[in-house]
Amino acid sequence: MSAITQSKTAHPLRADLLLVLVTMLAGTGWVFSREAVSGFQPLTFMSLRFCTAGVILAALGWTSLRALNAAQLRAALRVGLLFGIAMLFWITGLRLTTHLGVGSFLCSLGLVMVPLVSLVFGDRPGPSAFLALPVALAGLACLSLDSEFHLGVAEACFLGSAAMFALMYVLSSHAAARTPALPLTAIQLLVTGCVTGLAAAVLEPLALEQPPAIWGWLLASILIATCMRFLFQTHAMGQSPPSHSAIIMNLEPVWTALLAALWFGERMTLLQLCGCGLIFSALLVNRWPMLRKWLRSLA
Repeated sequence: MSAITQSKTAHPLRADLLLVLVTMLAGTGWVFSREAVSGFQPLTFMSLRFCTAGVILAALGWTSLRALNAAQLRAALRVGLLFGIAMLFWITGLRLTTHLGVGSFLCSLGLVMVPLVSLVFGDRPGPSAFLALPVALAGLACLSLDSEFHLGVAEACFLGSAAMFALMYVLSSHAAARTPALPLTAIQLLVTGCVTGLAAAVLEPLALEQPPAIWGWLLASILIATCMRFLFQTHAMGQSPPSHSAIIMNLEPVWTALLAALWFGERMTLLQLCGCGLIFSALLVNRWPMLRKWLRSLA
């Protein structure tokens, strides 16, 4: 997740296509990370990935980063801390999961949780946001009823990360109204790298001697799934209204499930497919006013 820039223009097809590419890059991040943690300790990997990406983006946005005032910096640090905690849950679930596709849909529930979290901060979500909740619960019920699905530590971690992502999304949206996207994203990544690095120092042995292939997966995670993804996302969201970007970003779990099937040979049962389909439907119900506006603009 990243901050949404303030300025939006009319619906440009190029920006929408770029956002589709962003969701594909986000999906590859699951595969790259899964491969990388087959060698690296998970928290060490996350620290290396996000610290390096954060430094790269901070260098690119150094001028705007230096221009942040104290209030903007505090807001960015707060969002980064939540992102770091969310990623602690996520990487633990990723290391333990046996089904990447299901995990990605569980994480996507964070978008459905956003209306509940936003109530705490005085926001007033529309009725479609609450209509999505029973649909999402039905999807979870399908997953839990499947004989091959077990609510274990990995699944609990994915749900924990979804809850933290929901809180982070709300605070990030508030911060984005007052903070440029590039420095906000850079701080998010740097703080996430520091949080996971501190956790790694306490919980994991340092094991940096890895085969070249593992370092290759780390490099791909940094350059493709983090730097390139967030740079493209920041650029595209600056040219596309929220009604378009919010809908398109829901494609991430779909790409993840497809890539997991192609790369790892994962297969879903019919009930799992129904559960994931209901969760994806909940995302669309949650964004129905935006989706309706988008469809009308295409007519």
